[in-house]
Amino acid sequence: MPRRKRVTLIYNPKAGERNATTGEDLSDLLHAAGYDVTRHSSKEDHLAKFLEEAPDLVAIAGGDGTVAKVAKITMGRDIPLALLPIGTANNISQTLGVAALPLDRQIAAWPRWRTTRLDIGLARGPWGSRYFLESVGIGLLAHGIPRADSSAMLDHIDGARRKLAYVRKMLSEGLEETGEVGCHATLDDEDISGDYLLLEAMNIRSIGPNLGLAPDADPGDGLLDVVAVSRDHAAELRRYFSNGTARARRLPDLPRFRGRELRMQWSDFYLHFDDEIWPEVRPTPSNARTIDIKLEDEAVEFLVPPRRAAPRLRRARKRP
Repeated sequence: MPRRKRVTLIYNPKAGERNATTGEDLSDLLHAAGYDVTRHSSKEDHLAKFLEEAPDLVAIAGGDGTVAKVAKITMGRDIPLALLPIGTANNISQTLGVAALPLDRQIAAWPRWRTTRLDIGLARGPWGSRYFLESVGIGLLAHGIPRADSSAMLDHIDGARRKLAYVRKMLSEGLEETGEVGCHATLDDEDISGDYLLLEAMNIRSIGPNLGLAPDADPGDGLLDVVAVSRDHAAELRRYFSNGTARARRLPDLPRFRGRELRMQWSDFYLHFDDEIWPEVRPTPSNARTIDIKLEDEAVEFLVPPRRAAPRLRRARKRP
């Protein structure tokens, strides 16, 4: 009799609509599909020690923050990961083509799915070193994340779509309030300096409240997609924010560059690493210090549907 595969389930107990999907529910789905399950909350300390159980698979139930947390501790362990997206934005799951599939159908299909690489980024700067999965950026999102985190209104909005629409509205309003950031930057030694409302070094196709700013980004190609938006493109970005549904939000035609290493001079602006902000207090002018952003050689492997069912990449634009 074949051995049942061991799955370590790491779930965020606070994710989902009113916590509709519990850790027990997810364990039951996995048991019903024939897996031996060990369950842990993503809020527990020392998550890395649970991987010493040598599971055949790690299932991650939560949003992008939970996925990033688990992916960082599984680097170099050669354990495949599977997503059970129950967060609000689920940008990583959308990039990998699994966000819209019912959880029970995903679990049943895992034996037929393939694995794909997802790069992990590393940013080095005055703070030391930080890993990221989604993006590192300055400008609009770096200012908008603290506003969204402190918004009491979001706690009273039901439904992921409504929450995301509200955050996009906040960002649209922020376009009027956020000034351009003067940034000295090079991408693979080519100068891309400028004054930007938003500059994002992206590893995946969408970030924040489902902003598909790099729709043809390949999360496993070892390249950053750098989206650079000046005041000249503010109207295009505002139109994108204001359209309500994903179908109506025509992807904006924004300047993008593609390369392996972004180097910026930091002086007095906020940055975000995925959904974390640096510095935590208002920055003050200082001597410029270098920030290096690139993707690591090590990556993680995720289960995804067969290629015929995966989202089709648009043809990459030539670098300006």
